[in-house]
Amino acid sequence: MESVLPVAKFVDIYQQLDKTNLHLLNDIYSEQINFTDPMHEINGLNELTRYFSNLYSNVKHCQFDISDTYEQGDNAFLYWTMHYAHPKLASGKTISVEGHSKLTFQAGKIIKHRDYFNVGELLYKHIPLLGGVINYIDKRAG
Repeated sequence: MESVLPVAKFVDIYQQLDKTNLHLLNDIYSEQINFTDPMHEINGLNELTRYFSNLYSNVKHCQFDISDTYEQGDNAFLYWTMHYAHPKLASGKTISVEGHSKLTFQAGKIIKHRDYFNVGELLYKHIPLLGGVINYIDKRAG
Protein backbone atom coordinates (compact mmCIF):
# COMPACT_ATOMS: atom_id res chain seq x y z
CA MET A 1 0.00 0.00 0.00
CA GLU A 2 3.05 2.29 -0.33
CA SER A 3 1.59 3.98 -3.44
CA VAL A 4 -1.41 5.48 -1.58
CA LEU A 5 0.58 8.47 -0.36
CA PRO A 6 2.42 9.07 -3.68
CA VAL A 7 -0.89 9.10 -5.61
CA ALA A 8 -2.44 11.57 -3.19
CA LYS A 9 0.69 13.73 -3.46
CA PHE A 10 0.55 13.57 -7.27
CA VAL A 11 -3.10 14.68 -7.29
CA ASP A 12 -2.40 17.52 -4.87
CA ILE A 13 0.57 18.81 -6.87
CA TYR A 14 -1.16 18.57 -10.27
CA GLN A 15 -4.16 20.50 -9.01
CA GLN A 16 -1.93 23.41 -7.98
CA LEU A 17 0.77 23.23 -10.69
CA ASP A 18 1.57 26.39 -12.65
CA LYS A 19 4.63 28.16 -14.10
CA THR A 20 5.67 29.47 -10.67
CA ASN A 21 6.02 26.12 -8.87
CA LEU A 22 7.49 23.63 -11.35
CA HIS A 23 10.06 22.68 -8.69
CA LEU A 24 7.21 20.57 -7.22
CA LEU A 25 7.75 18.08 -10.06
CA ASN A 26 10.88 16.96 -8.14
CA ASP A 27 8.61 15.76 -5.31
CA ILE A 28 6.65 13.29 -7.46
CA TYR A 29 8.84 12.24 -10.40
CA SER A 30 11.96 10.08 -10.49
CA GLU A 31 15.09 11.52 -12.13
CA GLN A 32 14.64 8.75 -14.75
CA ILE A 33 10.98 9.56 -15.52
CA ASN A 34 9.62 8.41 -18.87
CA PHE A 35 6.67 10.65 -19.80
CA THR A 36 4.59 9.84 -22.87
CA ASP A 37 1.49 11.44 -24.33
CA PRO A 38 0.02 11.30 -27.86
CA MET A 39 2.40 14.04 -29.05
CA HIS A 40 5.58 13.63 -26.98
CA GLU A 41 7.96 11.18 -25.38
CA ILE A 42 10.19 12.73 -22.74
CA ASN A 43 12.94 11.06 -20.76
CA GLY A 44 14.41 12.48 -17.57
CA LEU A 45 13.22 14.97 -14.99
CA ASN A 46 15.18 17.89 -16.47
CA GLU A 47 13.54 17.40 -19.88
CA LEU A 48 10.12 17.01 -18.27
CA THR A 49 10.57 20.23 -16.31
CA ARG A 50 11.55 22.03 -19.54
CA TYR A 51 8.45 20.60 -21.24
CA PHE A 52 6.17 21.87 -18.46
CA SER A 53 7.94 25.25 -18.42
CA ASN A 54 7.28 25.63 -22.15
CA LEU A 55 3.68 24.44 -21.75
CA TYR A 56 2.88 26.89 -18.96
CA SER A 57 4.66 29.82 -20.66
CA ASN A 58 2.43 29.46 -23.74
CA VAL A 59 -0.98 29.23 -22.06
CA LYS A 60 -3.05 31.79 -20.17
CA HIS A 61 -4.00 29.10 -17.66
CA CYS A 62 -3.97 25.33 -17.32
CA GLN A 63 -5.74 23.37 -14.60
CA PHE A 64 -6.29 19.67 -14.04
CA ASP A 65 -9.40 18.39 -12.30
CA ILE A 66 -8.76 14.78 -11.31
CA SER A 67 -12.07 12.95 -10.91
CA ASP A 68 -11.06 9.35 -10.14
CA THR A 69 -7.99 7.38 -9.15
CA TYR A 70 -7.46 3.63 -9.00
CA GLU A 71 -4.44 1.82 -7.65
CA GLN A 72 -3.09 -1.64 -8.40
CA GLY A 73 0.29 -2.55 -6.96
CA ASP A 74 2.88 -0.04 -8.20
CA ASN A 75 0.46 1.36 -10.80
CA ALA A 76 -2.17 4.07 -10.54
CA PHE A 77 -4.79 5.10 -13.06
CA LEU A 78 -6.23 8.62 -13.00
CA TYR A 79 -9.12 10.15 -14.90
CA TRP A 80 -9.01 13.90 -15.39
CA THR A 81 -10.22 16.93 -17.26
CA MET A 82 -7.69 19.52 -18.33
CA HIS A 83 -8.95 23.09 -18.70
CA TYR A 84 -6.64 25.46 -20.53
CA ALA A 85 -6.66 28.67 -22.53
CA HIS A 86 -4.14 29.51 -25.24
CA PRO A 87 -4.22 32.96 -26.84
CA LYS A 88 -4.03 31.49 -30.38
CA LEU A 89 -6.66 28.75 -29.95
CA ALA A 90 -10.46 29.08 -29.71
CA SER A 91 -10.14 32.88 -29.54
CA GLY A 92 -8.40 32.49 -26.17
CA LYS A 93 -11.42 30.81 -24.56
CA THR A 94 -11.02 27.91 -22.13
CA ILE A 95 -10.83 24.49 -23.76
CA SER A 96 -11.65 21.35 -21.74
CA VAL A 97 -10.25 17.94 -22.64
CA GLU A 98 -10.90 14.66 -20.84
CA GLY A 99 -8.14 12.11 -20.51
CA HIS A 100 -6.57 9.53 -18.31
CA SER A 101 -3.11 8.62 -17.11
CA LYS A 102 -1.26 5.50 -16.06
CA LEU A 103 1.45 6.07 -13.48
CA THR A 104 4.07 3.54 -12.42
CA PHE A 105 5.80 4.11 -9.10
CA GLN A 106 9.25 3.02 -7.99
CA ALA A 107 10.57 3.89 -4.53
CA GLY A 108 7.69 6.31 -3.93
CA LYS A 109 8.21 8.37 -7.11
CA ILE A 110 6.79 8.11 -10.61
CA ILE A 111 9.13 6.33 -13.02
CA LYS A 112 6.64 6.11 -15.92
CA HIS A 113 3.74 8.44 -16.78
CA ARG A 114 1.57 7.74 -19.83
CA ASP A 115 -1.25 10.13 -20.79
CA TYR A 116 -4.14 9.24 -23.08
CA PHE A 117 -6.34 11.95 -24.64
CA ASN A 118 -7.84 13.03 -27.96
CA VAL A 119 -5.34 15.33 -29.72
CA GLY A 120 -8.12 16.75 -31.91
CA GLU A 121 -10.05 17.87 -28.83
CA LEU A 122 -6.89 19.27 -27.27
CA LEU A 123 -5.45 21.11 -30.24
CA TYR A 124 -6.42 20.44 -33.86
CA LYS A 125 -10.12 21.39 -33.60
CA HIS A 126 -9.14 24.78 -32.25
CA ILE A 127 -6.69 25.82 -34.98
CA PRO A 128 -8.24 28.27 -37.47
CA LEU A 129 -9.12 26.60 -40.81
CA LEU A 130 -7.86 23.18 -39.71
CA GLY A 131 -10.50 23.06 -36.97
CA GLY A 132 -13.26 23.58 -39.52
CA VAL A 133 -11.94 20.74 -41.65
CA ILE A 134 -11.72 18.38 -38.67
CA ASN A 135 -15.23 19.28 -37.50
CA TYR A 136 -16.53 18.62 -41.03
CA ILE A 137 -14.79 15.22 -41.13
CA ASP A 138 -16.19 14.35 -37.67
CA LYS A 139 -19.73 15.17 -38.81
CA ARG A 140 -19.36 13.14 -42.01
CA ALA A 141 -17.89 10.17 -40.15
CA GLY A 142 -20.65 10.23 -37.51
